[in-house]
Amino acid sequence: MGRVLTGERLEKELLRLEAMKEFENEYGSCALICGIDEAGRGPLAGPVVAGAAVLPKDCTILYLNDSKKLSEKRREELFGEIKEKAVAWSVGMASPERIDEINILQATYEAMRSAVAGLSVTPDLLLNDAVTIPGILTRQVPIIKGDAKSVSIAAASILAKVTRDHMMIEYDRLYPEYGFAKHKGYGTAAHIAALKEFGPTPIHRRTFIKNFL
Repeated sequence: MGRVLTGERLEKELLRLEAMKEFENEYGSCALICGIDEAGRGPLAGPVVAGAAVLPKDCTILYLNDSKKLSEKRREELFGEIKEKAVAWSVGMASPERIDEINILQATYEAMRSAVAGLSVTPDLLLNDAVTIPGILTRQVPIIKGDAKSVSIAAASILAKVTRDHMMIEYDRLYPEYGFAKHKGYGTAAHIAALKEFGPTPIHRRTFIKNFL
């Protein structure tokens, strides 16, 4: 898998990961710290997915980073390692219909609440990527660009991204003419062209595509 690091490269990677534990260390008195992040707020189709990850305090996962900075292959590798090493992990989601019904921001909050509720443990603290989630009593710390600054949020971002990507690949089998496996529902030129030619599918967000039809 190309994951063996030695010497100076290993030391550099460990230093990078230690820097990403700044917030975990700052709130080290909390026994269970949960990172929260989402994937899929911007696409024209598919659900919005939230990830929640509680990592052990002594956990080291090499290459852990904001999911957007990683290759698909690396994300897949880390997806398995995070699930294996986490104290607890969960994903929640909101459907395209729900996004149209209550808007993308509220649907994202709903997915995040679902992810937290799905954990097998009750976290003492939530480290969130940029947002404060309404309707949750647990203490929250919103961190701007948190998926690049916190190992917990980075882990949650990978859980959310890979889970959603897997779903879009499945949708590609149902609707092969749209290319969902490639663009994952985002508004690429090819996706918009297919939308205009074939019309919307049941997984398109009607409030997102109205300007293209």
